[in-house]
Amino acid sequence: MILVTGGTGLVGSHLLYQLSLENAAIRAIHRENSDLIAVKNVFRFFSSDYEALFQKIAWVEADITDIISLEVAFKNVTEVYHAAALVSFNSKDYKAMDQINIDGTSNIVNFCIANKVKKLCFVSSIATIEKSVTSQMMDETDEWNMEKVSYGYAITKYASEMEVWRASQEGVPVVIVNPGVILGAGYWHQGSGAIFSKIYKGFNFYTEGVTGFVSVNDVVNAMLLLMKSDIVNERYILVSENSSFKNIFYQIAQNFGKKSPSVKVTKLMSAIGWRLEKLKSLFTNVPEILTKHAAKSIHEKRYYSSEKIKTELNFNFESISETIKNVCEIYKKEIG
Repeated sequence: MILVTGGTGLVGSHLLYQLSLENAAIRAIHRENSDLIAVKNVFRFFSSDYEALFQKIAWVEADITDIISLEVAFKNVTEVYHAAALVSFNSKDYKAMDQINIDGTSNIVNFCIANKVKKLCFVSSIATIEKSVTSQMMDETDEWNMEKVSYGYAITKYASEMEVWRASQEGVPVVIVNPGVILGAGYWHQGSGAIFSKIYKGFNFYTEGVTGFVSVNDVVNAMLLLMKSDIVNERYILVSENSSFKNIFYQIAQNFGKKSPSVKVTKLMSAIGWRLEKLKSLFTNVPEILTKHAAKSIHEKRYYSSEKIKTELNFNFESISETIKNVCEIYKKEIG
């Protein structure tokens, strides 16, 4: 029995679709108010037989922070894909991220150890990869420096990785993937999906900051290959290309036949923007659209290397231009 956490998110839903194509018993965790229709919609993007494929999944109402519900979810489980996490760059969400990302992962690890699962795959992030002191390109060997990191999401994901390494020390084989910004179809109002929605509706701003981007298909394929391989107790950066936000936004606009963003956001504009957002949030209690960390990160230039997985698994990434083209086509069919 394969258990998937975070099955109602972008990575989890695409992972469940791929697993449903195989002859394996699949169980997925969902919380009480989670949207299973969104998962079914992802299945519908890729198969006319989506109803039958969706029915292969045994959904269990559980929460990774609730030990009692996890006892039921882990019954007869042999493999675990842990993709559940809270992603936020708002300092107000730190307590929730601490509980979900760290405590939740600790619970998953404890159950994996207790149930002697054969292998655990954990979805981390490039947020836990530190800037190299010897090279512009960052890879898996660059050590984490807590003194240089001040935002909650990165801290909680790094602590989550430490929990997963604890599993490896207690007899559970593990693999960790560190994806860049994940682009994929579905979830158009959150995460990277919101980028496609905003640009389709007319988004006029861009920055020249650089980071790593990857297709959700590549993330899922890498996870499946790593779980089926003999590789254990390793982690892998998953980045197809390092690209500027300007380039990504331009490509999305071009695929939609929309006007390319034309207003460059400067560091000064960002600095003013996050302060105004913070002030507005104090009076309205509405979360900031632009946080202090986001205002800084959209201007940074970070380059990541995926040579490790390319070499060890002969893994070939989908080009980001192809990813954007495919996602835009699905968006136009669904929303346009």
